[in-house]
Amino acid sequence: MKVLVCGTTFGQSYIAAVAQLAGRYELAGVLGRGSERSVDTARRAGVPLYTAVDQLPDDIDLACVVVRSSSMGGPGSELARELLARGIHVLQEQPVHHDDLAESLRVARRNNVTYRLGDLYAQLPAARRFIAAAGEMGKPLYVDAVCGVQVSFPLLHVIGDALGTVRPWSFTKLMDGEPFSVVGGQIGGVPITLRVQNQINPDDPDNHMHVLHRITIGTDSGALTLNDAHGPVSWTPRLHIPESVRTSFDFDAPDAAHLAEPCTSVLAGNPSSYKEFLTAELPEAIGRDILAMAESARPDQYHLTLCRMWQDLTSQLGYASLLTGLPQ
Repeated sequence: MKVLVCGTTFGQSYIAAVAQLAGRYELAGVLGRGSERSVDTARRAGVPLYTAVDQLPDDIDLACVVVRSSSMGGPGSELARELLARGIHVLQEQPVHHDDLAESLRVARRNNVTYRLGDLYAQLPAARRFIAAAGEMGKPLYVDAVCGVQVSFPLLHVIGDALGTVRPWSFTKLMDGEPFSVVGGQIGGVPITLRVQNQINPDDPDNHMHVLHRITIGTDSGALTLNDAHGPVSWTPRLHIPESVRTSFDFDAPDAAHLAEPCTSVLAGNPSSYKEFLTAELPEAIGRDILAMAESARPDQYHLTLCRMWQDLTSQLGYASLLTGLPQ
């Protein structure tokens, strides 16, 4: 399949992903605004640079739209529908407004093509291990999480996948704060406390996050934690002091055997560096999203639900505080 990548900032990670899928997918071009970065990106990739949809050849099969959507103040949603109307399959990077997603799905059906909302964060190795381990736990009692507002959508996505459901959900802002605002509520009926760094540098919006996302799901037996998007994933058994220790400080008694087990076990580790995370793990996760385009299972309703939930969260948070005067 011939692939067009739209956008040349984070789009460069999509170009790297397509290169890893050589033999099944071929990068056929880059769509950008004609900036120096766009020109240089296309040159390094060895493909044509297009600056408008009407310039595209007729043999493009799939477009990856890595341009900010209307909910983030960009033209990505309109671009996605323009490409769908040309009969091109579209994978659009999150987040997307619920109504934009619904309209893009309608345009895709009218033109007999596939539209899918992408979310590479749920495809990352640490997230996949966290989700799998959560499915083996007992009944979840609580969720404690923290994220940057820029990645609040994938945070909700990973939590929903880990819990197996997102309904019912509700959010109430408990406290405005710097750098974190606090939101309480529930996801999938499980109580959640969420701290969000609701701050953005308008001149450098992809940086200055204290954490991408951290999620802890607690049960009667312990807590499973995804420490960041890149990991590690850890399990911490809940401390239980048995009668033998309380009465006679006997740690060799049969009911104290569990106290010799690790306080925390790492189930999946970090990449060796941020360079490895950005050049290997991110493109591999994007590749899994691209490959999922060919799967018969359609997550449209789940993605629509996630969009609605994300909008409920962001409406509680309100407008992000602007960070200015920071080094880029």
